[in-house]
Amino acid sequence: MLRILGNIIWFLCGGVVMGLMWWFFGLLAFVSIIGIPWGRACFVMGNFSFFPFGQEVIERDELTRRKDIGTGALGFIGNVIWFLLAGIWLAIGHIFSAVACFVTIIGIPFALQHLKLAYISLAPIGKAVVSKEEAAMARYPR
Repeated sequence: MLRILGNIIWFLCGGVVMGLMWWFFGLLAFVSIIGIPWGRACFVMGNFSFFPFGQEVIERDELTRRKDIGTGALGFIGNVIWFLLAGIWLAIGHIFSAVACFVTIIGIPFALQHLKLAYISLAPIGKAVVSKEEAAMARYPR
């Protein structure tokens, strides 16, 4: 119940703006064929930015237990290009949103979430959004 309430408050108090920014950069990336991997990552992270509570971002190789094109050297190069073209701007947007949320006591959890998203926006290639339970299972298998 708290996840739903947190997501509703988050969405109404800033999550929608940053999610739309992620989608905007995703659309820009889809304009060229070469930008499709970045666009896909933008839409995944944009959806996460709309409703982050109850979900977590983890490395894709941690989830699948194997390397793929986005978690190796090409993923690193993709993240460097991403950082220079769009990641820094999304990170700045999340940092400004975090500062605005830190003003009130109620906004502190939302500010912390914005800071997590700012960190993710610097290098989103090779990451996956999963539920908190699935992330725990991936990190600590039985």
